[in-house]
Amino acid sequence: MKQVRLLAIAALFASTSLFAEGFKVDKAHSQAEFRVRHMMSSVTGRFNDFDATIDLNRANPAASKVEFTIQAASINTANENRDKHLRSADFFEVEKYPTIRFASTKITPAGKDRYDVTGKLTIRDVTKDVTLPVTFLGFGKDPWGNERAGFEIETTLNRKDYGLNWNKALDQGGFLLADDVKVLINIEAVQQK
Repeated sequence: MKQVRLLAIAALFASTSLFAEGFKVDKAHSQAEFRVRHMMSSVTGRFNDFDATIDLNRANPAASKVEFTIQAASINTANENRDKHLRSADFFEVEKYPTIRFASTKITPAGKDRYDVTGKLTIRDVTKDVTLPVTFLGFGKDPWGNERAGFEIETTLNRKDYGLNWNKALDQGGFLLADDVKVLINIEAVQQK
């Protein structure tokens, strides 16, 4: 009886994996960007070096998985001095913590083409459970016959939750930087054969 049960479990895992398709981010057609308030305007930036792998289950999207990795040193706000400061111990401390990492633990449908993707987000030495609202943009074939999938994420994170605490008080009151950071990620992923 125990052997039959083990065979049934093995068959279930085998049949589940048959439906999983591996997709990898196409960096040339994807972006990882952010925006944060600086006094009365906003500073925008991006990470130039990132990667994502998606195990996509079309029949059961909740069984899908995603991992997203960003190289923190690739931060780019179009200002060399600011980028150097952002790489320092005041912010990302990239020499000690080179990677920002997200790994999904649960995917929940949240409406047509929308999913709440819950997982562990690690920035510096802090790991927190977060839920990212993901919009699925569809599938399509490129001119070379490759299957592609598109995803969009827009969320807000509090930088202080991850130890990015640096700030400066202003003479007229308030602070130089806001705590909330708007994050925008667009992914075009290519099916792996």
